[in-house]
Amino acid sequence: MRLVVDLNRCQGYAQCAFLAPDVFVMHGEEALMYDPGADESQREQITRAAAACPVQAILVDQVDQLEEARAHVR
Repeated sequence: MRLVVDLNRCQGYAQCAFLAPDVFVMHGEEALMYDPGADESQREQITRAAAACPVQAILVDQVDQLEEARAHVR
């Protein structure tokens, strides 16, 4: 599983940190830290966290799809 958070979009609502605390951690009120290589066993929690993000800053597996699409263009 590949996980990316658009930190320019993230507004620090921290819904992800509540729903997947082993992957997302807030430092202070606005700084988010996360594990981009989260374990597959955490997929359900991460999917819920991504769905709950008010600004949709969390991308799960879409990074692989983008890279695959770029490879076909080349």
